[in-house]
Amino acid sequence: MGHQLCTTVDVLFSFCRVFVVRCTLFYVMQMRYNERSTTNEVRMKRLTLAIFVIFSVLLLDQSLKVWVKLNMYMGQTIEIFDWFHLHFTENKGMAFGLVLGGNYGKLLLSLFRIFAVGLLTWFLLRLIREQAHKGLIVALSMIIAGAIGNIIDSAFYGLLFSGSFHDVATFLPESGGYAKFLHGSVVDMLYFPVYHGYLPQWMGGRYVELFRPILNLADLAITLGVLSLIVFQRSFFAYLQTEETPHHLSSDSEAV
Repeated sequence: MGHQLCTTVDVLFSFCRVFVVRCTLFYVMQMRYNERSTTNEVRMKRLTLAIFVIFSVLLLDQSLKVWVKLNMYMGQTIEIFDWFHLHFTENKGMAFGLVLGGNYGKLLLSLFRIFAVGLLTWFLLRLIREQAHKGLIVALSMIIAGAIGNIIDSAFYGLLFSGSFHDVATFLPESGGYAKFLHGSVVDMLYFPVYHGYLPQWMGGRYVELFRPILNLADLAITLGVLSLIVFQRSFFAYLQTEETPHHLSSDSEAV
């Protein structure tokens, strides 16, 4: 009788031990599944945010450029406010009118822009995987969108439009566009003459304008993205200081 009782107790003990082990394994697996699900959800939100920012900037940038190209001639100005005008000009080179010499210089600049966008896109996807700060995702997405917007001008506008000198351009002209692939000009139109006038005589009496450069929405997106990285870099890159703790635990609670 005692032997049977011991055997029964051993069987029950073994059953309980197996049950506890299986329950523990199930709990651990469930926690890991929830962990992965939460991580994937956060990454998807970051990716959706990046895509939304990039496509929004591109839509606004290209819509304004096409409107200007089809409704204004080179050098024409439309005054919106005293401090803000639409002034149509085309930039054959880099920002603020800087130019690389000749056709080869223009081609080199276009290829460099494409390479830079590819590199920045790779970096953005890496930041999304690491569940970086939303502000960092937005800032980098704005820079990428601005670069793509100007690449579109350089790559396709010369093929799609006629020249804009002395007349409004036409879309898909019968005689062909004004430039070949990757040799087009970037359309600029945002002019902010915040102050224009003559300095006092004791300062030289020269005529000055602030702000003189003429931009487009792509340039503005790049500028705002870079300024955001500079101003908010400490908060944007704070997640790097907590890499010794699990990323999904440190960033999900703060950034989701």
